[in-house]
Amino acid sequence: MSEAPIVCSFHTPDDYYRAHGDRLRRSLDALGLEHVIREVDKGADQDWADVCRQKVAFLWEVCEANPGRRVFWLDVDCDLVSLPDSVRHFSADLVGFQRGFGSPMTIGYDRRTRFWEPCFFGISASAAGRRFIADAAALERSSTLKATDDYFFEEAWRANAHRLSFQVIPSIAVVSRAVHGATPGGAFFVFGSSGNVAEFKGRVAQHERAAESGRQSPLAHARRAGLAAAKRLERTVPAGAQRSLRRVADSMGVTAVLTGGGLGGQSDDLRFSSPARQAIVTSLLARAQSGDVGAFAAQRAALVAAAVLTDAEHAALDAADAILHHRTRGVGAPLPLAWWPRPFPGNFGDWLSPMIVGHVSGRPIALQQPTAKKARAHLVGLGSIGRFVERTSTVVGTGVSSLDVELAARATWVSVRGPLTAQALRSSGGPDVERFGDPGVLVRRVVSLERAQTNGRTAVVRHHAHVRAPLALAEDMDELSVLAGHPHRIEELLAQLMGYDRVVTSAMHVMIACHSYGIPCALVTFEGFEDAVHGSGVKYEDYALGVGIHGLREPTVVGTDLSRIDLDPLTLDVRLGEDVLDDVEGAIRDAVATVEGRLVA
Repeated sequence: MSEAPIVCSFHTPDDYYRAHGDRLRRSLDALGLEHVIREVDKGADQDWADVCRQKVAFLWEVCEANPGRRVFWLDVDCDLVSLPDSVRHFSADLVGFQRGFGSPMTIGYDRRTRFWEPCFFGISASAAGRRFIADAAALERSSTLKATDDYFFEEAWRANAHRLSFQVIPSIAVVSRAVHGATPGGAFFVFGSSGNVAEFKGRVAQHERAAESGRQSPLAHARRAGLAAAKRLERTVPAGAQRSLRRVADSMGVTAVLTGGGLGGQSDDLRFSSPARQAIVTSLLARAQSGDVGAFAAQRAALVAAAVLTDAEHAALDAADAILHHRTRGVGAPLPLAWWPRPFPGNFGDWLSPMIVGHVSGRPIALQQPTAKKARAHLVGLGSIGRFVERTSTVVGTGVSSLDVELAARATWVSVRGPLTAQALRSSGGPDVERFGDPGVLVRRVVSLERAQTNGRTAVVRHHAHVRAPLALAEDMDELSVLAGHPHRIEELLAQLMGYDRVVTSAMHVMIACHSYGIPCALVTFEGFEDAVHGSGVKYEDYALGVGIHGLREPTVVGTDLSRIDLDPLTLDVRLGEDVLDDVEGAIRDAVATVEGRLVA
């Protein structure tokens, strides 16, 4: 970003604003600042608010035309006395004045509806800065709201603030045009106002105060407090009684409430979404779950048109799309299937379950929340969710993450992940199940891919619980995200993995996919993050023994600097045989037939 900055503005063809445009051109020329000042048409049916919103698209166009340069916006009735080096060469993603030109000691964003004063601000050439303006422009193009540029800029700010660095220009740097001519020390920006703001107040879309949209809901607050209390209580209970305590909590639905097991729970990442938008997200997920395509499409359009989506809203929308996909694909009545949908947009391993069961059965798949009470017959498949099996469950390939768990002995157990889950079931008074195999091994029958020439590189895929591990990669390594819920995204990830010489992962089902396709794979966990993945670690050996792999136990603990690790001794080159896949597919077909019979009855 060493190139000289460029200043942009526009004006309508009326005498008042055209004169301001001519004056601003002369002023910027005198300062030696390159500029783009455009005269824009004002349609017969357009008012001041309609013209103002054109600023968003215009600023985005200037940024697109100048990809390596800082771009400043300046309202045409404002002026620059100078452009100090601290502003001209700003190093953040954004620079500008706080709303009302306030001091940081007094403005209080929690008491304001907008953060920035949009009459003058700069956008850097960074990816984060350009995403900010691109998001604002995309919303402005699609929105039917009556709104000015302020609204769209604020939406883009709220959606991107967590990734943006910014510099705030001191309030002493601005002077009103009314007193211009005797600028105080440090002032370089001359503020002018056409007076239209007051006229249009209440007639254009407004934001609520940031504190109102960002406050934690009473339910979320209670959930967090309850979860903490539950953990404290569990620590005081003798180890032998903890299984019973968990079972009681699960059966009463307490676990679902404390963990936010419902689809509509608000996460911290949604803190700047208004209650109304949170309600739309929750309703979208419910419509997807019920397969209501028309209502889903209408609410999806409303969500996208009203605001710039936050990352969390993007993720929730992707998850909703995936839920609807499974609910509306196939023939016949939907099969209820329990799988863990969070974290959005979906954890690769968990979302293999509806993809595989839907493929084998040919039926639509309806999401059944694992932690919710399940009165009707349903399937429980892939995942370490044996703890949430109920009497109405038909279980196929499910596992546990710890042997210290009480399982529902009276459920229908067709198969389990491996002999260690079978041992936990026997300890709970359940049947002696000898049919094993994680359903994830069938992924190569669902997504047909063949390994060809590879790229000479190593793919790194961390478990989502390891997202904060400060990994350093070798030059021949690429990191891929495990967050893939929609079948199309899962297919993309699998196709990527097929092109690598080797995969290093801390996610068990990424390893299982590698074993299905025959991709050399090293299973690891990271120093300092060994306890981040829930459970005692039995699930890895349980899976391996269930499909006939011996010598694979818990992940190998490695440092976070992967460039220093010799991966060869850790890499297992396995391709599971068709006989293993046949056994697992047969178990799924038997489980599906059982549930179908119970649903008809």
